[in-house]
Amino acid sequence: MNYRTHIASSLSEIGQAAWDGLLAQQEDANPFLSYAFLHALHASGSAAPETGWQPQYLALYDGETLAAALPLYVKGHSYGEYVFDWAWADAYQRHGLEYYPKLLAAVPFTPVAGPRLLAVDDAARAALIEVLKATQRATEVSSTHILFPPEEHARQLQEAGFLLRSGVQFHWLNPGYASFDEFLATLEQKKRKNIRAERRKVREAGVTLRRVRGFEVTDADWKLFNRCYRHTYAAHYSTPYLNLDFFRRIGETMPENILLVIAEREGRPIASSLVIHSQDTLYGRYWGELEHVPCLHFEASYYQPLEFCIEQGIKTFEGGAQGEHKMARGFLPTRTWSAHWLAHPSFADAIERFLEREAGGIDDYMDELNERNPFKG
Repeated sequence: MNYRTHIASSLSEIGQAAWDGLLAQQEDANPFLSYAFLHALHASGSAAPETGWQPQYLALYDGETLAAALPLYVKGHSYGEYVFDWAWADAYQRHGLEYYPKLLAAVPFTPVAGPRLLAVDDAARAALIEVLKATQRATEVSSTHILFPPEEHARQLQEAGFLLRSGVQFHWLNPGYASFDEFLATLEQKKRKNIRAERRKVREAGVTLRRVRGFEVTDADWKLFNRCYRHTYAAHYSTPYLNLDFFRRIGETMPENILLVIAEREGRPIASSLVIHSQDTLYGRYWGELEHVPCLHFEASYYQPLEFCIEQGIKTFEGGAQGEHKMARGFLPTRTWSAHWLAHPSFADAIERFLEREAGGIDDYMDELNERNPFKG
């Protein structure tokens, strides 16, 4: 089939109805791929040309119907990606070659797996991959990187000449717990004891927590969360990726997907965490504090969301990037994928050999983690 191809420099060129209509046809779609979330990143200036994220969305049309699309960016750096290629960029520079700009297919600042090659069927997806390959050649970029696609799509990209890379995240699974105590009862005694001790420390510090659903979040709540978020980045000598305008936008356009946890002591808010969720999956995302209280991060970012998952019957809690410490709290290792194409033949060969060695290490790491299963045998 002949598709009409359009390269969009703004998601608004595709339109919310068309984008969300295509997304609704994908397996494993999540709120981060929605028009509301992506548009908030762009319109707030969080992921914009000025911050090194130039949208170059690929869109394929069958007549007037959007048949396939790819959230694609021209990147001038490697910040906010969570699949690290700094060593590759450094190797290019040491050989007098330019690594940037590059092409990146991902949700900015969001290491959440989900479809990237959005398509109505396999034929449209195959055509989208061919358009991506043609775009790579036409724009003369150093490389293309598709981050956190499902394994099936990663394998399709591998068949098209991309190199595959795997990583590890930690996810919590809910088989239908009736309560937090029922979940704790499945853990080894030491893990169970440590979690109870951590929660007790927070209570003994005089901290109370409240969970606020998206429809109930006020502008004062968003200002508080933004203060906490920015304060924590500053404490780590880092620059925050997101801003108050972004938080306000998602609060207005996708409140059904938002849960805010607010910690207070003596009537004063001192910390907050923000998670995004669908009906079946919750995603640990953002955290910040104005005052440090031992174990409060675990309470606000893990235990409160876990209780929410149990209450709401949410089946999976994706804890975000990295973090072996999550295993002690009932999270299990899960493999993630990325796909990479490099224009320079010699560098492509070198990185392919590197990825083969790295893959063996990831396999050994997964085996080691599985041997440390936190649940009772």
